[in-house]
Amino acid sequence: MCQELTAYFKDFVISTVADRPSYHNVTEQVEQAIDKSKIKNGICLVQTAHTTCSVYFDEYMHDSNYYGDDYLHVDINHVLDKIVPRQSTENYPYLSPGPKHIAYGMKKNDPAYPAVEWTMLNTDGHIRADLLGNSVTLGIKDGKLMRGSVGSIFFVDFDQTRKRDRTVSVVIQGDE
Repeated sequence: MCQELTAYFKDFVISTVADRPSYHNVTEQVEQAIDKSKIKNGICLVQTAHTTCSVYFDEYMHDSNYYGDDYLHVDINHVLDKIVPRQSTENYPYLSPGPKHIAYGMKKNDPAYPAVEWTMLNTDGHIRADLLGNSVTLGIKDGKLMRGSVGSIFFVDFDQTRKRDRTVSVVIQGDE
C-alpha cells in the first residue's frame, strides 16, 4: 500500500555582513519548519539560489573569535583563502567578470543588485560557493531531523562586497 506524500515549503531570510564571509547556523529554523510541516518521515532539502552562497552540514564548534565566527568557519576561510584568493580588482586574480557581464549588470534595475561595477568583483565568492555546494538533504524520522548529536546545517555568504538579505529555502517531503 502506497502512502500519499505531502510537501511543505518554507523560506527565511538571512541578513549577511560585508567585508568577510557571513556564516549562519540555520538548524533551528529548519527544525521549526519540520515541526510546522507535520511530516513524520521523509526528507528535508535546505538550499539557497544565491550563487555566492552555500548550505552545508558540519559540526557546531563552541569556540568563536571576536566577530562571533565559529573557529571551524575561520579554519574553512583560511583553507579557502589559500586556494581561492579574494578578488581585489577587475581581472585579478580572475578573468571574471568580463566586459559583457559587467555591461549586463550595469543595465539591471534591482535594488538587491545595484548597478555599480565593484559589486560584481565577487568571483572568489562564486568559486567558494561552487566548492561547498548550494544544498543539503537530510532524512526525517519520527518527526526529527536525522542529524546526529553534533551535526548542524550552516548557510554562508561568500560575497564580501556588501551586506545584504539572502533567502534560504526549505523543502520537506514525506508522510504525516
